[in-house]
Amino acid sequence: MPIVLIATAATLWALIGVLGTEAVRLGVDPLEIAFWRALIGGALFGVHAFATRARPPRGGDLALTIAFGAVGVGVFFAAYQVAVRHGGASLASVLLYTAPAFVAVLSIPVLGERPGRREALAVVASIAGVAIVSLAGGGAHVDAIALSTGLLSGFAYALYYLFGKRMFTRYAPVAVLAVALPVGALALAPLVPFRAKPPAAWGLLVAMGVASTYLAYLAYALGLRRLAATRASVIATLEPVIASALAAIFLGERLAPLAYAGAALVVGAAIALAIEPRATR
Repeated sequence: MPIVLIATAATLWALIGVLGTEAVRLGVDPLEIAFWRALIGGALFGVHAFATRARPPRGGDLALTIAFGAVGVGVFFAAYQVAVRHGGASLASVLLYTAPAFVAVLSIPVLGERPGRREALAVVASIAGVAIVSLAGGGAHVDAIALSTGLLSGFAYALYYLFGKRMFTRYAPVAVLAVALPVGALALAPLVPFRAKPPAAWGLLVAMGVASTYLAYLAYALGLRRLAATRASVIATLEPVIASALAAIFLGERLAPLAYAGAALVVGAAIALAIEPRATR
């Protein structure tokens, strides 16, 4: 079921918060975390594509995949980290999850999908919910760099849905991601401060590469092949809600009371899109 696959991907992505926090505590730079996630995930997709003899993109599609890897992976991770450094994690999270709005707008000229009233309301509700969850517990430092890089990260994140919807129906997702993720790692490499790491840190990096990258993107790609990009992007906003719950359980972080209202908005928007109207079922 495509909705279950997208929700599974969101859950696996939500693990990044807990695993990444522990890796940072062990001395791993956030950009290095992003690099190894992309490299390990890309290597696994390469093995998967070779084992299944999946045909890789060719010609113009290959060039598009390389461009997506540089922007959708490399620029996305780099822009998000800069936004966190300048505006704080709360503001960066709010701006990142403007992605459903970018998807809703861009899916019209790029994919020919015209979101209906229900999808538009769900986009507004999910963004409002994420904003409440992210900002209810504290303030944020807003400046031009934080805003521009935060919005850039949201735009780059939206490309996953637009690019995937276009390419995953033409090629096996494993073959596409076997190209895009390593390209993203190469784009990140010049920015990464590589350092020696203890075995525990390597274990966390491998876990993120396998679970939060390979398995997450595999589930997402398979679900996206059968689901409209706008609906998929809104359902995936379950990620920050799940991430907040995991942080409360494993890291001792607690949400402010108002944040639970925001979480309810996000979950409600996802459920609203998960349930097909009876007339079109």
